[in-house]
Amino acid sequence: MEQGAGAALQRWRLLIAYDGAAFRGFAAQPEIPTVAGALSQALGRTARLKEPPLITCAGRTDAGVHARGQVVHVDLPAASTSDGVWLARALNRQVAPEIVVRRADPVGEDFDARRSATARSYRYLVWNAPAPDPLLARLAWHVRDPLDLSSMRAASDVFLGTHDFRSFCRRPVGSDAARPLVRRVTTARWSLDQGLEATDADGGTGDTRLLRFEITAASFCHQMVRSLVGSLVEVGRGRENAAGLMERLRAVTRHRMPDPAPAHGLCLVSVTYGPDGLAPSA
Repeated sequence: MEQGAGAALQRWRLLIAYDGAAFRGFAAQPEIPTVAGALSQALGRTARLKEPPLITCAGRTDAGVHARGQVVHVDLPAASTSDGVWLARALNRQVAPEIVVRRADPVGEDFDARRSATARSYRYLVWNAPAPDPLLARLAWHVRDPLDLSSMRAASDVFLGTHDFRSFCRRPVGSDAARPLVRRVTTARWSLDQGLEATDADGGTGDTRLLRFEITAASFCHQMVRSLVGSLVEVGRGRENAAGLMERLRAVTRHRMPDPAPAHGLCLVSVTYGPDGLAPSA
C-alpha cells in the first residue's frame, strides 16, 4: 500500500464501542456529529495527517444505535505508529467515553472490515415494566404492556434460515422494489437478560423484566432488526402470532407493518471473521 509520494501504509483493525445517543449514526456527514466523523478526526490528529483518513466499518449503524463490537479498518502511515496499545490509548484520550477503542491490531492489506466479515450479531433490550427505569432509558425500549415471552420465543423461529426480508427492511430511496432482499439468519432468540440486572427490588421477576433479543446473520438490510423486534413485541402483546409473521414474511411488502422498534434499544455486539480471527463479543 502506498500513499501519495510513496509513503508506506499500514492497515489497522480497530474494535470499538460507542454510545449511539451522542451521534447521528456511524457514517460521516458534514457538520453532523457521527461516529466515523469523530473517530476519523482523532485518527488524523494522532497520525499527524493533513486530512482525516477514510475508515471502513463492518456495519453502518443508524442514529441512536449503540455498539460493543463494531470493527473498522483504516490505513495509516507506517511510520506514525507500530504499537496497537499506544494507538488505542491515544485515540481514547480524544474520543472517550462516547467512543472507546477496545483494541487496535495491525492487519494485512487484504483485510476489509465490511467485506471480510462472515456474520454480525445484534442485541436488542426491552424493559418490560409498568414504569420506566432511568438507568435503562438510553439502552432499552420501555414497553408497559405485559409481554408473553414464550410466544415471542416461538415466533422468532419464523425468521431462522434464508428468506426474502423485504417486509422487514427499509429499502433505499430509488431502489428497485421488486429486487429481493435475501438474508440468512442463524440465530434469533429471546431471553431474560442476565447481564444487566433489573433495578427494582424483585430483581427482575414479577411484572418487571429486562428482555434480551439476540440475532445473528451474515448481513442485515436497513432497519431489519428493529422491524423484527417491533413485530415480535406485537406477538408478545397478543396482537400478532407466528403464523401471521410467516404470512408477512412471504408477502414481501411493508404495507400495514408495525413501526420498527426504537433505535436506542439496539446494539451491535460482535462481528465474526474467517481465518484471521473473531472480533471479541460483549
